[in-house]
Parts: sequence; structure tokens; C-alpha cells
Amino acid sequence: MRTRLTISAVALLFAAASPALAQTSMTGGTGGSAAVGGTSASTVGTGGTSTSATGGTGSSIAAGGSAAAVNGKSQTGVSMNRGNGRVMNSNARAQAHEGGTFSRSHTRTKVKAGEEVGSTTKTMSHQPGSKPSMSTTSTTVR
Repeated sequence: MRTRLTISAVALLFAAASPALAQTSMTGGTGGSAAVGGTSASTVGTGGTSTSATGGTGSSIAAGGSAAAVNGKSQTGVSMNRGNGRVMNSNARAQAHEGGTFSRSHTRTKVKAGEEVGSTTKTMSHQPGSKPSMSTTSTTVR
């Protein structure tokens, strides 16, 4: 009987010392807009990944963009792909121009399943005769 109590106490000690698997999740993203004259361009990218208590992972990614010009041309494009291993990438671009006046925005987002979510947005606008306006926004969640 004494032996059984000792084994039970040792088993309880090991159970308390081993960390329990916990569910973890992370999300992140960036977005930005540029506008000058009669042009504007905006993009956004977001992603998330989650790991369950049993070790399974799930991920998502999304991106979008819009552009407008009063009397000029505008263009948007979004692409997504699966990278190597458990990686997803998205790329959103938007631009508008009227003669020499233009606005553009570009967002890249990357999700590594169960590890990291990162996103970067770069914007730029320019009107002839003035200095270009540029901005960069980045985020990484681990």
C-alpha cells in the first residue's frame, strides 16, 4: 500500500510539471490610402492563424483595393497564393492617374500557419510641381 501512494504522488508531480497545450491565435493586417488632385487609391490586407489545443492549425488571408480618378484612369489588382510549406501570401495594388498626378497603394500580407502574421502597406501620391508624399506601415505578430 505504501508503494501505491508513492507512485500516485510521483504521477501527480509529473502531471503538474508538464505544460498543458493551450489554444493560441494571432491576427494582423495593414491598410492605407493615398489621394491627391482628383485621384485616390486604397489597399488593405489581413490574416490570421490559430493553433488548437491538440496542435492542429488553421489560417486565413484576405486582401482588397480600390482606386478612382475623376477624369483619368484607375486600376486595381489582388493576387493570393500558397507559398512553400504552410505559408499564404496576398498582394493588393491600386493606382489612379490623371496626367502627371497620381496616387498608388500596395499591401503585402504573409501568414505562416501557427507562427506569424505580417503585413506591409506602402502608399504614394504625387502632383507635378510638388514633392511626392510617401508612407509605409508594417506589422508583425508572432
